[in-house]
Amino acid sequence: MSRTPDPHPAHSPRGPVIRRGDASYERARLDAVWNERKPDRFPDVIVVAEDEQDVVAAVRLARAEGLRVSVRSGGHSWVGNGVRDGGLLVDLSRLQDITVDPRTRTAAVQPSAKGPAIQRALAPHGLFFPTGHAPTVGIGGFILGGGYGWNSRHLGPACLSIRAIDVVLADGTLVHATDETHPDLLWAARGSGPGFFGVVTRFHLAVHDRPTEIRRTVHSYPLALRDEVLAWSYDLLERLPTTVEFSAKAGFTPGLGAPAVSLTATAFCTPEHGPEALAPLEDAPFRDRALKAVTNEPTTIEELYDIADRLNPEGLRWAVDGVWADGSADEILRAARPVLDGTPDGTAFVLWMLWGHYPPRPDACWSAQAKAYLSPNAGWSDPADDLRHENWVHGSLAAVQHLSKGLQFSDNNLADRPDLGLSAENAERLEKIRGVYDPDGIFRTYMTPAESTTAYAAAARP
Repeated sequence: MSRTPDPHPAHSPRGPVIRRGDASYERARLDAVWNERKPDRFPDVIVVAEDEQDVVAAVRLARAEGLRVSVRSGGHSWVGNGVRDGGLLVDLSRLQDITVDPRTRTAAVQPSAKGPAIQRALAPHGLFFPTGHAPTVGIGGFILGGGYGWNSRHLGPACLSIRAIDVVLADGTLVHATDETHPDLLWAARGSGPGFFGVVTRFHLAVHDRPTEIRRTVHSYPLALRDEVLAWSYDLLERLPTTVEFSAKAGFTPGLGAPAVSLTATAFCTPEHGPEALAPLEDAPFRDRALKAVTNEPTTIEELYDIADRLNPEGLRWAVDGVWADGSADEILRAARPVLDGTPDGTAFVLWMLWGHYPPRPDACWSAQAKAYLSPNAGWSDPADDLRHENWVHGSLAAVQHLSKGLQFSDNNLADRPDLGLSAENAERLEKIRGVYDPDGIFRTYMTPAESTTAYAAAARP
């Protein structure tokens, strides 16, 4: 980025300004990524913001020094999207404030607030939000990328609940953007993911009625039944109300001594659709072969977070990818055989998330979805195994590419497996809006193959 005149003088942030070579630099760089597999990318400057004005100061500092800007909120990007070579990283990890207004049914949430804290703030008011499934996910990157969270089949992707944002723009100004004042900016915030051209310091969200209760059914079956279970679940989806979140998983299963194929259905009950919505799972033709079964048991959002945490535990090296796929169950399963058959031993599994379809909106750029989401997940400890796991997670999906309807930005795998995160039409519109709000290209956008974690793993191989 070339230096351009800045109409706003830079001032020093209150929070730490850490430059490459400083004693605290490497710890700040590593801490910016939740994944134990840290990317070999090195920002020139890291600013750990204390508040919104520090974010303003950081962007103005970047402009003054001719640096491009990347952003880290919760740090849960699997590939460490915020940590880029050169430029300035704005670390928002200290911005975690949550304010609830039960009268207007809204919440104002800073970008590094995490799901459990948001749910705790909403619960006393009988309110709920489709926060991310893992308790360690900050809302910033999650919601900008679409936000497929708890009960999103019913409530919609979390990005569709954005009413307004407080955002620092490329010229270093902080604005409160609404559909009336900045409609194009709000359109982009609803789903553009790491391609968004600003630093959101606060999301103003519409919040929803809390479920009357939450019920959960889980059946785990021998892995030999994998294709039959996955095909049956795919066909069952249309018989379940949208209040049921439904998925399957093949491979690593916490609590079992061997890989299995599991069906999980969680009912976020309403007066119209109660626990009886889970009954169809008991009619599975292979039901009597379950290795373990939990049937229509009451649960809580806190318990759901604990379960999710055990599936993707902290402290491992993780690689994750995914593709939205349409077609018949047999067609998808045939194409996905290299993914499913190649699952490594250990903490690795393939998620078969059954989504269906949620109506897109003209005020949101979010636009990639399909009936099923196929997502390989691998967790391991030894750096020597990096390339093997990376190749399975990203490379095996090439067999499914002809069925792809795009990717989820939450898995943020564009550097390793280029695909569309938006419809072609919306992607084109996004770039036109970027040219208006960030004409100098100060904000980093989507990662490129040159930043691939698989390439790093290959380079490190002896």
